[in-house]
Amino acid sequence: MSQPSVAYTIGFAAVLCAVCSVLVAGSALSLKDMQEANKILDRRKKVLQVAGLMKEGASLEPAQIDTLFDDNIEARLVVLDEGAYYDGQQFTANSFDQRKVAKDPEFSEVAPKNAAKVGRVPEVAVTFHVKGEGGNVNQLILPIEGKGLWSTMYGYLCVETDTNTICGITFYEHGETPGLGGEVDNPSWKAQWPGREIHDAEGNIAIKVVKGKAGPVETAPHQVDGLSGATLTSNGVTNTLQFWLGENGWGPYLDNFKSGSAG
Repeated sequence: MSQPSVAYTIGFAAVLCAVCSVLVAGSALSLKDMQEANKILDRRKKVLQVAGLMKEGASLEPAQIDTLFDDNIEARLVVLDEGAYYDGQQFTANSFDQRKVAKDPEFSEVAPKNAAKVGRVPEVAVTFHVKGEGGNVNQLILPIEGKGLWSTMYGYLCVETDTNTICGITFYEHGETPGLGGEVDNPSWKAQWPGREIHDAEGNIAIKVVKGKAGPVETAPHQVDGLSGATLTSNGVTNTLQFWLGENGWGPYLDNFKSGSAG
């Protein structure tokens, strides 16, 4: 039997590659909506967890998560540099993609040089109000992001309505080393945050992750235990909070919320 020619072999391989490419591309497109829906669902879970409305590891159906979120959480848009609620028509709170907006030069600004290595800050950001009886706001949940050792860490910080007491922290996406910086996901570490305070007696941002042990809230209200063997990730968490709680992040909004002038 004669062997196929070189041209035939190359042509067959090219056709096979083309067919495979079409199949892979088609699969990616067909799964895109599902992947986006799963991302939104996961972030909703993180918001509920940091608010203490859903236990970590709890197994709930997507519809249950959506119902729990919609019944207890209200998304509000904020103009960051004004610290006031957004009343424009360009964005809608429930469908707002803050990370996407931050990358768009039309709707974001270059951040001043900062230790968290935040590159751009959106003009408008989303906060989540945790609602109590009568519709009163019980907690504020603020998106935060900043560089760790290997990656940008994306998460949420929960703050009581006194705008000073922390009620929780969580990260929904990062690429830190498992067992080291990846311990930002450890429930035991996250359990140290509730009750810690953002500001010192002079009003300066004092919350930080220290090297080694910090101690209980009563003796170390502004400090949290460092992550063993992950000093740079620990510093990254501190830098992230310092940036987003300051004047270029959520600082103006927290001041206005406390005084009742956010709108």
